[in-house]
Amino acid sequence: MHRNPLSDTLYHARVIPRRPDIRGDYFRDQTAIIHSTPFRRLKHKTQVFFSPQNDHICTRIEHVLHVSTIATSICKGLGLDVELAQAIALGHDLGHAPFGHAGERILNILAKDCGGFIHEVHGLRVVDKLARDGKGLNLTYAVRDGIASHCGERFEKTIRPETREKDLGTIGTRQSAPLTYEGCVVRVSDIIAYLGRDIEDAVTAGLITLRDIPLNLKKSLGTTNGEIIDTLVLDVIRTSDGTEKITFSDEKFALLCQLKDFNYDKIYHHKAILESDAVISEMVEKLFRFIREQYMKYGLDFDAYQASSKRALRHFGESLKKRRGLYTNDTCPDRCVIDHISGMTDAYAIESARDLMLPTPIH
Repeated sequence: MHRNPLSDTLYHARVIPRRPDIRGDYFRDQTAIIHSTPFRRLKHKTQVFFSPQNDHICTRIEHVLHVSTIATSICKGLGLDVELAQAIALGHDLGHAPFGHAGERILNILAKDCGGFIHEVHGLRVVDKLARDGKGLNLTYAVRDGIASHCGERFEKTIRPETREKDLGTIGTRQSAPLTYEGCVVRVSDIIAYLGRDIEDAVTAGLITLRDIPLNLKKSLGTTNGEIIDTLVLDVIRTSDGTEKITFSDEKFALLCQLKDFNYDKIYHHKAILESDAVISEMVEKLFRFIREQYMKYGLDFDAYQASSKRALRHFGESLKKRRGLYTNDTCPDRCVIDHISGMTDAYAIESARDLMLPTPIH
């Protein structure tokens, strides 16, 4: 029953055609994503909790792998294309900023003159224009669509693919639904992946205890991340099977919404998280304004950046040089600064802020 609405020719299309090989198009996309620099950086980017020294706290790359395995399970249960879902899942957060949603929120404010910053939309920019020093990854249309349309912040009981071909480059909001059932599965899997894991991380961080979780949620969904995932995955498979949609049951969706409200109230809006986010936002804003000031001064004068005593500015100049073809034609001067900062890991953003805002040591 889950037959994608458009042609396989469109789904498999690439901007630059490639000769087929033994891997198949979607597995080929997976390898391109995994070998890319933006994917590697995910292991040092915050998911929810900024805790770079704690190996037990989920990072962005772990979240991506959770989404991939959850999407695989659902696709196997519904007879969908596992390799397509895995490719979308592995690439779905390549556009995320450092410091999780705190980083995204401040970059969205700073990028207001360039249309804002939405990590789903920026993810398409990463795979199309920024990765491989400005060459892009040349992924298939279906995977690119899934990345740009994966929004896991919208809690929908039911989702169906859009039925009309769209110009992916014009997507500027989170309103666009995927064009494949596999993309819809990844969107659902994103929600399943982070809610349970964020509870485990909050317990590890001491923000909540298991006793704080409402009893009906523990009884109906489970207490551990694994139990919650298992319950929701099986629910999606059972409820979606034999239909033309990807959907939760009424009962489990109501519980999922209650779990979301619990997470927002007790975790995402916790005083410690809000205080951390405020400090992060201030630092990212100062980093943006300092680099932007230098860019407005030097533009694409790469030698001027290399003459700087600040290593962070030299690195920025190197980044501009590698993508000079892109920025020569870019209409918004702030976009290259946003591109640079959003690609940073947490640690490199802190290091850059320290380098740019503190005096250069005299040896």
